[in-house]
Amino acid sequence: MQDLASLPAPVAAAVQIVLTDIDDTLTTEGRLPAEAYHALERLDAAGIQVIPITGRPAGWCDHIARMWPVRAVVGENGAFYYAYDRGARRMKSHYWADAQTRAVNREQLNAIRDRVLHEVPGTAVASDQDYRVADLAIDFCEDVPALPDEAISRIVSIFEAAGAQAKVSSIHVNGWFGDYDKLSMTRTLFERELDLNIDQVLSDCLFIGDSPNDEPMFQFFPISVGVANIQALLHRLTHQPAYVASRHGGGGFVEMAERLLQARGEQGQRA
Repeated sequence: MQDLASLPAPVAAAVQIVLTDIDDTLTTEGRLPAEAYHALERLDAAGIQVIPITGRPAGWCDHIARMWPVRAVVGENGAFYYAYDRGARRMKSHYWADAQTRAVNREQLNAIRDRVLHEVPGTAVASDQDYRVADLAIDFCEDVPALPDEAISRIVSIFEAAGAQAKVSSIHVNGWFGDYDKLSMTRTLFERELDLNIDQVLSDCLFIGDSPNDEPMFQFFPISVGVANIQALLHRLTHQPAYVASRHGGGGFVEMAERLLQARGEQGQRA
């Protein structure tokens, strides 16, 4: 990983779309700092589209798509996207699986939930679980005392033994049934809502994140950034981001936004 400060100005100035994780990337210690939200507004005002790509639940994502200065949001690690049409006052959505399939999957996830809670002491179902439509989130440090790496690995193994996917975020282990992830739904969003082939616009895109569930994005996007707290999770990553910010959480997001906006300003002055 290279320091974010070394991101070449022409590369930074060309970015048109910022894809961002939320927890511990936009947020800092569980809160959204004013400077991070202001950075979202500054990017939007500059014509840079921001799209959160998060593990957070559908209920949160509906709010985010409606009320934040974002183009759309991918939620539950790729289970769906929401894009709010402000002119028509209509939420557009797309789900990886239909409602019947999601209901069948939920029964299987409930069995996994019971096994995890029984076999891994100290775990809890995530407090936002009631607002989820497709996955099961197991809390290992958000609202419970932080569990050791061995416990996190055990949770992952229980999901995988049942045939489910499992991804580790900075706060939860998220598990689901279905061949999708953050990248696959991002690709669908680009095609359906932006009318873009994502493979042809990689130089226009930047992804910023902080944890192992962001790995498909780190691997795919050449311009990828980790906020500083990713350093503590590198042992869980095969594919690291190309660049790393010097600040943690929302501060790292602000650092990234300032790099893009500064490069745009410099390019405008030269023009």
